[in-house]
Amino acid sequence: MADDKSQRGEPDRSRVAGGENYEVEYFAQRHGLTHEQAQELIDRVGNDRDKLDAEAAKIAKG
Repeated sequence: MADDKSQRGEPDRSRVAGGENYEVEYFAQRHGLTHEQAQELIDRVGNDRDKLDAEAAKIAKG
Protein backbone atom coordinates (compact mmCIF):
# COMPACT_ATOMS: atom_id res chain seq x y z
CA MET A 1 0.00 0.00 0.00
CA ALA A 2 1.37 3.39 -0.94
CA ASP A 3 2.26 6.02 1.62
CA ASP A 4 -0.36 8.68 2.27
CA LYS A 5 1.31 11.73 0.72
CA SER A 6 -1.04 14.07 2.59
CA GLN A 7 0.55 13.00 5.88
CA ARG A 8 3.64 15.10 6.25
CA GLY A 9 5.85 15.38 9.28
CA GLU A 10 9.02 14.14 10.90
CA PRO A 11 10.97 11.75 8.67
CA ASP A 12 10.64 8.07 9.42
CA ARG A 13 14.41 7.72 9.70
CA SER A 14 14.33 9.33 13.15
CA ARG A 15 12.70 6.16 14.49
CA VAL A 16 13.56 2.46 14.56
CA ALA A 17 10.69 0.13 13.71
CA GLY A 18 11.00 -2.47 16.46
CA GLY A 19 8.52 -4.74 14.71
CA GLU A 20 10.64 -4.96 11.56
CA ASN A 21 13.41 -7.55 11.90
CA TYR A 22 15.57 -5.93 9.22
CA GLU A 23 15.56 -2.60 11.10
CA VAL A 24 16.37 -4.23 14.42
CA GLU A 25 19.16 -6.24 12.78
CA TYR A 26 20.61 -3.13 11.12
CA PHE A 27 20.53 -1.25 14.43
CA ALA A 28 22.16 -4.20 16.22
CA GLN A 29 24.95 -4.55 13.66
CA ARG A 30 25.58 -0.81 13.65
CA HIS A 31 26.19 -0.83 17.40
CA GLY A 32 27.79 -4.27 17.82
CA LEU A 33 24.80 -5.70 19.68
CA THR A 34 22.99 -8.97 19.33
CA HIS A 35 19.52 -8.93 17.82
CA GLU A 36 18.09 -9.72 21.26
CA GLN A 37 19.98 -6.88 22.94
CA ALA A 38 18.79 -4.43 20.30
CA GLN A 39 15.17 -5.58 20.58
CA GLU A 40 15.26 -5.31 24.39
CA LEU A 41 16.70 -1.81 24.09
CA ILE A 42 13.96 -0.76 21.68
CA ASP A 43 11.31 -2.23 23.97
CA ARG A 44 12.76 -0.44 27.00
CA VAL A 45 13.75 2.96 25.54
CA GLY A 46 11.27 3.32 22.69
CA ASN A 47 11.86 3.83 19.00
CA ASP A 48 13.52 7.27 18.97
CA ARG A 49 16.80 6.73 17.11
CA ASP A 50 18.76 9.43 19.00
CA LYS A 51 17.82 7.97 22.38
CA LEU A 52 18.57 4.45 21.18
CA ASP A 53 21.96 5.49 19.82
CA ALA A 54 22.86 7.05 23.19
CA GLU A 55 21.79 3.96 25.14
CA ALA A 56 23.57 1.60 22.73
CA ALA A 57 26.77 3.62 23.15
CA LYS A 58 26.54 3.06 26.93
CA ILE A 59 26.20 -0.69 26.40
CA ALA A 60 29.10 -0.81 23.95
CA LYS A 61 31.40 1.01 26.41
CA GLY A 62 30.31 -0.99 29.43
